[in-house]
Amino acid sequence: MSISIPRTSYRAAVGLSLFAVSCLVWLSLGVGIIGSDGARVNLLHGGVVLIGVAGCFITRLRAAGMARTLVAMAVTQAVIGLVAVLAGWGLPWSPPAEVLGLTAGFVSLFLGAAWLFQRGAGGRAVAS
Repeated sequence: MSISIPRTSYRAAVGLSLFAVSCLVWLSLGVGIIGSDGARVNLLHGGVVLIGVAGCFITRLRAAGMARTLVAMAVTQAVIGLVAVLAGWGLPWSPPAEVLGLTAGFVSLFLGAAWLFQRGAGGRAVAS
């Protein structure tokens, strides 16, 4: 019995996406990625989650559409981190290196899941 690469990639993408979103929610609401725990600016990360939820409905969980959704989530996450550092949000609790490091980690997870979804689409171009 052989396992097809698109099916395995799709399942791995779903798992990685759920892991990344779970960690993002836990860190932003529980500990606080930007500033101290309970800082309202952390609610911006909810926008990343909302993009993911909307993308699931719009694309009907199709692999190519989910790849685009995860790229949009990564871009949004990066913008939030960059704006937070440039605006000085979270200081003195969250130094810029910490915010940028966590942001880079989540962007990497989202882009990794996007790549897996693209493989799950059978190699079709994401931009189509």
